[in-house]
Amino acid sequence: MDILYNSTRGGSLGLTASQAVIKGLSDDGGLFVPDSLPSFDFELSELTDWDYRETAYRVMRLLLTDYTEEELRGCINKAYDSKFDSEEIAVLRKAGDQFFLELFHGRTIAFKDMALSILPHLLTTAMKKNKEDKEVVILTATSGDTGKAALSGFADVDNTRIIVFYPKGGVSRIQELQMVTEKGKNTCVVAVKGNFDDCQSKVKEIFNNVKLKQEMAEKGYVFSSANSINIGRLVPQIAYYVYAYGQLIKTGEIKAGDEVNFTVPTGNFGNILAAYYAKLLGLPVGRLICASNENKVLFDFFKDGIYDKNREFILTSSPSMDILISSNLERLIYMITGCDPQKNLELMTALSKEGRYEISSDMKARLNDFVGLYSGEQDVFNTIKSIYEKTGYVIDTHTGVAACSDLAYKKDTNDKRKSVVISTASPYKFASSVYKAIKSDSKLTDDFAIIDELSKLSGVKIPPAIEEIKNAEILHKKLCEKEKMEALVREELGI
Repeated sequence: MDILYNSTRGGSLGLTASQAVIKGLSDDGGLFVPDSLPSFDFELSELTDWDYRETAYRVMRLLLTDYTEEELRGCINKAYDSKFDSEEIAVLRKAGDQFFLELFHGRTIAFKDMALSILPHLLTTAMKKNKEDKEVVILTATSGDTGKAALSGFADVDNTRIIVFYPKGGVSRIQELQMVTEKGKNTCVVAVKGNFDDCQSKVKEIFNNVKLKQEMAEKGYVFSSANSINIGRLVPQIAYYVYAYGQLIKTGEIKAGDEVNFTVPTGNFGNILAAYYAKLLGLPVGRLICASNENKVLFDFFKDGIYDKNREFILTSSPSMDILISSNLERLIYMITGCDPQKNLELMTALSKEGRYEISSDMKARLNDFVGLYSGEQDVFNTIKSIYEKTGYVIDTHTGVAACSDLAYKKDTNDKRKSVVISTASPYKFASSVYKAIKSDSKLTDDFAIIDELSKLSGVKIPPAIEEIKNAEILHKKLCEKEKMEALVREELGI
């Protein structure tokens, strides 16, 4: 069955998967969603026989239906190769009574590698399929991890350019160094005076600028996105939830058909939405625990049915989650409206104009698969320290948010189902905060000295991604006001 893609706001209908991957964002500002959701065409017991690549193929083929088997397997094999430091690609690890799905074994040591290793291949394949000869300009806002993973994925890829905007002071020092030392000749990295929401909103505005897109077309350019608003980012993420379930069967922790909970540290909502899609495709998922940090806009939404971004923006030790506008939530809102683009548009317009919207009681009743929880900074630090002291296992701050919520959920509900905490980044990426959590009396302040000490503590070798930035040259030094982002894009492209 061919799956076609429609905008959540009704303006673009009937695109193939490859066309949706190229566009990234619909012309009406909506996000692309499949017109129907198929069911798994395999038995859950078969998962134990498949490696990550085979699992990814069996899942992605259900939604990317205009890619041939040869094309899709080619993209998968190029993506999930020796760039990852584990043959498993995604590693399911048990620490104490908790399971952690480590998604940070790729080149940039964050979960974004799981999708951004394959997106460039999906995109270049899509360009050929659709006889698109323009140069693709990847325009991306990042809260820290997407930026470097996108830069790494698209660096020196033919017929592409990539421009990344990040909030100055809103990412960790290691995240910033990873981006500003990027060597790709087709890359541009810009710090913005503002927060992530400022960057993301402006990028969407630039995407929707009809005049700019016309001028770009005349110059031989076309926009696309590496953010999780691109369906080519979202679909690959579904695969690792399915793979984790197979690993639980394989290790005897569950039997095929048993329900499993997933606890996901959540900012832009793409990661947990992929888990929801996995459930809709047929994965036996009980609860999806949406774990927020002190920017708890999603916790309040799941509690009250009101999404309200009119609040203080808090900088935390988990900066990739410091987000007040969760873009991918729009795809869920569209689903709980009964796939009504007009109703969804009304809500998104209210968010844009008033900074808030409220869903109906009927819509709220359709959110029973989700549980919203949040953790304060000290609770996260206490959790990181406790897990280390009990098991010797070291987790990063984002994973700490999820682990804290996971423990709280189990205590509050006595839910006996197995649960998997999604571990989204290496602790080395946020070494200063992790080390502070474990060694609160430490006087160390140098990031790389702390990394050395963290390696001694954890017994885990420092990843190449960290080693290579220690003495790397700063190549990207641009800083701009948020109002100047479009002008900078024009300058970069010579428009």
